[in-house]
Amino acid sequence: MKTFQTLSELSALVGQEVAISEWITVTQERVDQFAQATGDHQWIHVDQERAKNGPFGVTIAHGFLTLSLIPSFFESAMHVLETRMGVNYGLNRVRFTAPVPVGSRLRARLTLLQSEPIEQNGFQMVWSVSVEREGVAKPVCVAESIARRYP
Repeated sequence: MKTFQTLSELSALVGQEVAISEWITVTQERVDQFAQATGDHQWIHVDQERAKNGPFGVTIAHGFLTLSLIPSFFESAMHVLETRMGVNYGLNRVRFTAPVPVGSRLRARLTLLQSEPIEQNGFQMVWSVSVEREGVAKPVCVAESIARRYP
């Protein structure tokens, strides 16, 4: 995990890969809980028997489940001591570029694309998030995540 003293110190890294998160294992339990929370019970995610004969041979994570891991990736990748609060502000671009079979391990590469001062001495930061599946060259999700951080 990378630690930064101030938001300004982090802001100075625009254009650079700032951090790489820890690995997260996508379990069937997590997929089932996500299905329960969202109401998305499509068989490719929750029916292990049927998925054996499906296009991937196993159940796969919901794309939105993969996307919802972004805060966890940030949490394990970096800490800014000066930050008292951070909020998700939105997303610019999201693509689910490859499936995530249950049992996969995922991590994210975090590149700071933009950082601009905002009210209350905060910063709005736009991040490129590339979610990798262990052992596979192609990312499974790429997104631009916008976050606001306040000292």
